[in-house]
Amino acid sequence: MIASEKIILDLEKIIGALRRTTLIAELHDHEIEILVDLLAIQCYKAGEFISRPGERSLSEALLILVEGKVEVSAMVDNEPMTMLLKDPGDLARIISFVGGNKLKIDAAIEVKEDSTVLLLERARLESLLDTHHSIVYYVMRGLVRHMHSLARHKSAETELMSNYFYRVNGRY
Repeated sequence: MIASEKIILDLEKIIGALRRTTLIAELHDHEIEILVDLLAIQCYKAGEFISRPGERSLSEALLILVEGKVEVSAMVDNEPMTMLLKDPGDLARIISFVGGNKLKIDAAIEVKEDSTVLLLERARLESLLDTHHSIVYYVMRGLVRHMHSLARHKSAETELMSNYFYRVNGRY
């Protein structure tokens, strides 16, 4: 495969991963191109750490999985939390991305399988506020929709487990 084919293939994977998120749902193709230009593309080998607790290199960057498998482990309100990113378009570091330094969540982000990720730094997205404010607006709306979807999913899981434990609704 020649280099230009690899770049095209990678761009297709990047766009494919972005399309699986809610981030670009309301963007036009030319706006997606502008957003893609802001992204840093990083490749990691299994066993590497993208970030460790105490490191501030990615403190305000949104992580978007393109391919591979990545595990995020953190302490949130003194409770351990683990999240596995395994599907293209899976997101991590959302709270750090939108909360900046207001919310301190230290996470270990470990690569479980060779992975490619996209990093969107908040400052880079905010650089579009004067020139392409609609891109910032629609990306942030997409993040809200993503978080709402996660909350709905967790609520449904909690209700299902509660029904199971308390034998509610006669299904168990």
